[in-house]
Amino acid sequence: MELKRFMEKQVTLQDLIIVGAGPAGVSAAVYAGRKKLKTILIAPSFGGQSIVSESIHNWIGFPSIAGSKLAESFETHVREYAGNDLNIVLESVTTIQTEGNGVSVTTDTGAVYHARALLFSAGSTRRTLDVTGAKEFEHKGLTYCASCDGPLFADQDVVVVGGGNAGFESAAQLLAYCKTVTLLNRGDTVRADPVTVEAVSKNSHFTLIKNAIPKEVHGEKFVTGITYMDTISKKDIKLSVGGIFVEIGLIPTTSTMKGVVDMDEAGRITIDPWTQKTSSPFMWAAGDCTNIKYHQNNIASGNAVTALEDIYVTLKSK
Repeated sequence: MELKRFMEKQVTLQDLIIVGAGPAGVSAAVYAGRKKLKTILIAPSFGGQSIVSESIHNWIGFPSIAGSKLAESFETHVREYAGNDLNIVLESVTTIQTEGNGVSVTTDTGAVYHARALLFSAGSTRRTLDVTGAKEFEHKGLTYCASCDGPLFADQDVVVVGGGNAGFESAAQLLAYCKTVTLLNRGDTVRADPVTVEAVSKNSHFTLIKNAIPKEVHGEKFVTGITYMDTISKKDIKLSVGGIFVEIGLIPTTSTMKGVVDMDEAGRITIDPWTQKTSSPFMWAAGDCTNIKYHQNNIASGNAVTALEDIYVTLKSK
């Protein structure tokens, strides 16, 4: 019904198109619905990255919630506002472009939607650890979200893979409740900010191992250890741990925005943090697809609300 209705309306100019239905897109959609902006929310599904997490402990209002349940609550909340002003299109976006005083968005069904403004919040995907055992033990002791899953590993020895800011920030979080935290860095130098490295390294329960390339994840029903190769000695070394946290980078889902707005070297959309506006006068962006420092569900949600407020003021001032 939704698709049929919008195929009939596809040339109608809307106020806003929101791309993505993770924490950012959903938050913006709810605010747009409350403000009665004529809005289309386009995404293949609800939930974002967290849909794969078995237990999330940092989504405000829920001491613990499964990723699948969080996705369901996202959809339920948005559908409370669905109707004449807010419409949901469960399709994938293939093309985004500016046209005249607005934007057009094409989906994989060939439908074309037009609006005065666009909020891009398609998020990102995490780089996965490509070693033996990593896939088998994902969600069984190997995780890609310390802020989501860290409390499950209280009083255990754990490993963080990745020497960038995200790796050290995850280590800092884990040190609050884990017995020990060991960080594996591939090279001789780390990429994280010196001040962050210094702060984390002061903790007596933290160990930094450089020149360490992960080779294999071990376990039975759950993770029991990880083997890495010392690139100096060329020896394989096994660590016995109860959890492995992978922080080796994010891949922003921004291919449809390339050439449309400015991006940084990593392919993240550059935004004005005061308004979330991009280099295009018709486009805003929020969440993990942007060049913000921290990436978490609550941050994405808040940034999307900031964007929506600015979009509303901008549209109503014209």
